[in-house]
Amino acid sequence: MSKKLAAKAMLIQAPPASADAEGEGASTESSSRARARTAPGSMAMFMASQSAAVKEAEELREQLRQFDGSRPVRSLDPQAVRPSRWANRHADSFADEAFAELKADIASAGTNVQPVVVRTLSQGSKAEEGGHGAGLPAYELVFGHRRHRACLELGLPLQAMVCEMDDRALFEAMDRENRARKNLSAWEQGAMYRRALDEGLYPSQRRLAESLGVDVSLVSKALALARLPEAVVAAFQSPLELQFRWAQPLSDALQKDPEGVLRRAAKVRQSGASWPATRKLAMLLSDSAEVLNRSTPEIEIVEGAHGRRAKVTRDAKGGVTIRFERNVIGEKDQERLTAVIREILAAPSQG
Repeated sequence: MSKKLAAKAMLIQAPPASADAEGEGASTESSSRARARTAPGSMAMFMASQSAAVKEAEELREQLRQFDGSRPVRSLDPQAVRPSRWANRHADSFADEAFAELKADIASAGTNVQPVVVRTLSQGSKAEEGGHGAGLPAYELVFGHRRHRACLELGLPLQAMVCEMDDRALFEAMDRENRARKNLSAWEQGAMYRRALDEGLYPSQRRLAESLGVDVSLVSKALALARLPEAVVAAFQSPLELQFRWAQPLSDALQKDPEGVLRRAAKVRQSGASWPATRKLAMLLSDSAEVLNRSTPEIEIVEGAHGRRAKVTRDAKGGVTIRFERNVIGEKDQERLTAVIREILAAPSQG
């Protein structure tokens, strides 16, 4: 055996030394060649080279394992992304102070720092062959509609992760994301649930509630609000004002006296008065108003010139809070407001 190894080792020849190698360097190279010509030396050199290659391959595999399950973030043209068919944000959700702040943050960063999630549209949903190239959306939002709208209005690139999922997985992901971030209003949730049931995404309210991990009674209340007659919803300044606890008294009133409720709703809308939502609700319910929980705060939105607004809230104990939107009150305005407050406090109480 040793003779065979020795014979094979003799076939391995090192390259000739360069002409200018001399002194200790030449001596070291000669010594290495001498060791390589022995069977054990040749085998040691071979194993050493293999060990380095194996080690490098393992390091690369470990680096790849760190990215297992992750999805790369892509920079997309927001015009190439369309809202989901299950989109649940009412138009008023894109006109409030929270959206204005989100839009300002995105404008400052130059893009959305927190990526949205999209799925690719099937070929049949795009152009026949053109897809994005034909100017049609190539992606559908899973969640992140407010971030997408902000980037679209600002003309900024949209950071997105691309996933593949079916309608039910998309619906459930959207619901979880919205509940974890800016909660949907009761009416928006109801509209979302109603669409899912009407289009057969779930066979029943109970199955929908189980899949989303929410209480079936909450689903029932949200659906009751979403199924209110359009005239009743229009009596309020925005559907976002509707609350879960109002579902039962409104449903009972409509069942007991539908014509009366619709008649009162028309009068409230025609009046154009900016009454608090709770007052409008009491007017709709008429003699049913006593079923309301008196702990519900009264909120009135006061609108001025150039879209400036303030919110006046009266709580159950009679306390009043006035909140102005950002950049509405200047120093001089604040001085005038303080003077008015002093006058009110100095005058006898009006009860």
